[in-house]
Amino acid sequence: MEWPDPTSIFLVFVLTIIFIMKTQKFWNSSFREDFPPGPTPLPIIGNLHILDRKRPYWTLLELSKKYGPVFSIQMGCQKMVVLSGYKMVKEALVNQADAFAERPKIPVFEATSKGYGVIFSHGNNWKVMRRFTLMTLRDFGMGKRVIEDRIVEESEFLIKEIESRKGQPFEITTVLTGAVANIIVSILLGERLDYKDPTLLKLLSLISENARVLGSPSVTLYNIFPALGFLLKNYKTFLRNTSEMHSFIRLTFIECLKVLDKNDQRSFIDAFLVRQQEEKSNANGYFHNSNLIVLANNLFAAGMETSSTTLRWGLLLMMKYPKIQSKVQEEIASVIGSAQPRIEHRTKMPYTDAVVHEIQRFANILPMSLPHETTEDVTLKGYFIPKGTYIIPLLASVLRDESQWEKPDTFNPEHFLDSEGKFVKKEAFMPFSAGRRICAGENLAKMELFLFFTSLLQRFSFHPPPGVTASDLDLTPAIGITTPPMPYKLCAEPRS
Repeated sequence: MEWPDPTSIFLVFVLTIIFIMKTQKFWNSSFREDFPPGPTPLPIIGNLHILDRKRPYWTLLELSKKYGPVFSIQMGCQKMVVLSGYKMVKEALVNQADAFAERPKIPVFEATSKGYGVIFSHGNNWKVMRRFTLMTLRDFGMGKRVIEDRIVEESEFLIKEIESRKGQPFEITTVLTGAVANIIVSILLGERLDYKDPTLLKLLSLISENARVLGSPSVTLYNIFPALGFLLKNYKTFLRNTSEMHSFIRLTFIECLKVLDKNDQRSFIDAFLVRQQEEKSNANGYFHNSNLIVLANNLFAAGMETSSTTLRWGLLLMMKYPKIQSKVQEEIASVIGSAQPRIEHRTKMPYTDAVVHEIQRFANILPMSLPHETTEDVTLKGYFIPKGTYIIPLLASVLRDESQWEKPDTFNPEHFLDSEGKFVKKEAFMPFSAGRRICAGENLAKMELFLFFTSLLQRFSFHPPPGVTASDLDLTPAIGITTPPMPYKLCAEPRS
């Protein structure tokens, strides 16, 4: 016998309680009248009943049409403020950056990260870890020739792996994610791993599954009602996977300590351990093992998931729009020929650059961004938002803002080209978010996307498996904390 979904059981239970309740007087009335408007919440569940549980950003996009660029929604007992559209997201995250620079304490991350690391950390811990991360990533070549060389080298391993498929249909997720993962692995550990290495495959599996379950309705339910954790399989899966990741990182830095030489730092973990030794007399310092474990986990997850998901969208879109694929290949042939693609080629390849940017815009892989929290009372568009308010910057509304993009719902590289075919930067291009919490790996990701994408299209033409047409390809995003494409197979035909 198959048990019903715990989320459905809970909603039925709560709605039954609501039906027999005679009053809502107990409901939170502490918010001022000039708090942003939103749909009327129900007792206990708030607005949970109106959300698309698999793709909540779809509901938020619809609500923004009714309530405007600043509105509220209630999840359980927690009021949240949603920022919609380019102008409002920029006003908050950029123009009032300090006021929107905190992260809320989200139960699933508090249970696993405990405020450490960089992505979901708080206050001074976040400032110190972010500063160290940016400095150390630069020291290990982020944005420089040394990292470019690693990506170029890894692209050759990826190309050989794809060539071994001999044009037959295959699912590219594992090898593509492995290639991208090896860049951050080389920074964190000082080495690359073979695509069939059990360690790499395990890391990919843990991170991929966690990205999926984090976007599931049951983990959303846990974040609203943590007491239900014992009922929710996906929450338990996330805890187990995170524990495995932390154990791997802990064993790794123990091995690094055995051969640590402060004059020969080979990896990000080495740099952290050296800093830890330098500050061991500081009892209130931040360079302790707990921060290292969570910080490395943050970088593993972010470095593997986002760029590989974007590239998977890119190959799917090239199959969906073969004329665009051909035009990219023509530019590659004209500018690069058979030479190895390099970052210096990007300025001479406006169409390819536009296609890569449009893939990021259209893929919209983090539609609700990561949540922010206000550090002080703030006024936005005449509405009062108190300190400590949970903020959702709706990046989907920025990347599909009708006032900023001519055809927002269409894959159209012309969004980034002027009438003469020259590349044009767009301020509303915010796939990495904006402000104080902008993605620390933005420069690395941009380099990865251009070099991997260009190298692949230089060497292969991608098309659907036999019997599948371009019109058959589904562009509906899958479910997760990021929004990957639905699983698909492709054929990679070598180009002469």
